[in-house]
Amino acid sequence: MASPTEITVTQLTRRIGLPDCPDIVDVRIDEDWDLDPRLLPGARRLPHDDLERWASDYAGRKVVVVCQAGKKLSQGVAALLRQDGIDAETLEGGFAAWAAAEGPAIVEAKLPPRDARGRTVWVTRLRPKIDRIACPWLIRRFVDPRAAFLFVSADEVERVAERFAATPFDIEDGFWSHRGEACTFDTMLEEFALNTAPLARLARIVRGADTDRLDLAPEAAGLLAASLGFSRMYRDDLEQLEQSMALYDAFYRWCRDAVGEGHDWPPAKSGGRGQ
Repeated sequence: MASPTEITVTQLTRRIGLPDCPDIVDVRIDEDWDLDPRLLPGARRLPHDDLERWASDYAGRKVVVVCQAGKKLSQGVAALLRQDGIDAETLEGGFAAWAAAEGPAIVEAKLPPRDARGRTVWVTRLRPKIDRIACPWLIRRFVDPRAAFLFVSADEVERVAERFAATPFDIEDGFWSHRGEACTFDTMLEEFALNTAPLARLARIVRGADTDRLDLAPEAAGLLAASLGFSRMYRDDLEQLEQSMALYDAFYRWCRDAVGEGHDWPPAKSGGRGQ
């Protein structure tokens, strides 16, 4: 049984991808890291012996600390964070338990370089509609919660990327872009090895809405309509992105938890659909 300052693999799995997911900090030593250089979704690798430098980044946040086996290293770091008033837990069994449970994990080499503030920085075309909102949602929820997104004129994306060390996405002939009939969201799922059934279901909806193949999923038409509505509600692309996060959160939770649920009228009197 997990202690009061531990979270189990099952519990953390249910939190990943949600707006209130705790920040995940990987403090494995190099020897353990070299055995499996992958990160839990959204995790950031930080040195345990430089805690004084980075602890303040997590003030007011909830944190899960991960080491190889969930013992002295992560427990010591979490205890020190709690001394600073940070709500910190450890992952029961550490990264080894996560890997044994075949939880999704991202090869660090797939991640773009981080800037001086520890963020990955991405750049794409102005006036996003579907893929250019879906991909930032995916990155923020499963890859890098601190990621920054730059929306610029289409003909300036490559130059901005070069000048500001940003990673271009959803542009023609780019690495992080459409591949055949797959859209950029699909590409990111593949490259980041986010092979979960809910994300695969969401990808089909995104692909249908983004490529005008509404027959791929009944929900694609709804996503298209909502996305076009959001694009007209907000002139500021970053504000549109922030407001649209809840839309994708809702689609993800439906894909994960509510696919088999229906709703009807009049409501059943007891225990039926429509409650």
